[in-house]
Amino acid sequence: MLLIKCPWCGERDETEFSYGGEAAIKRPLKPKDLNDKDWADYLFMRKNTRGLFLEQWNHSVGCRQWFLVERNTVTYEIISTKRMNSDALNSEDSQ
Repeated sequence: MLLIKCPWCGERDETEFSYGGEAAIKRPLKPKDLNDKDWADYLFMRKNTRGLFLEQWNHSVGCRQWFLVERNTVTYEIISTKRMNSDALNSEDSQ
């Protein structure tokens, strides 16, 4: 069982959360200028990182807030969790 620390509610069982995928994906500045291949790459292509990875999670059975989790995809160890905001992707502080 994986325990995840929600920045609002504290540590909870993984069954209370929904995985939201890779974090820090930047939306194209001019999406109308993208061809079909580039648009498909933005929508569907994700990294399959082995090791430290920044993810989005939702506390779907709790406070329903989205937050960031830095997790080792090999060991499943959670390094940090932090509230999702514009500075969170650049900050090294965990909540």
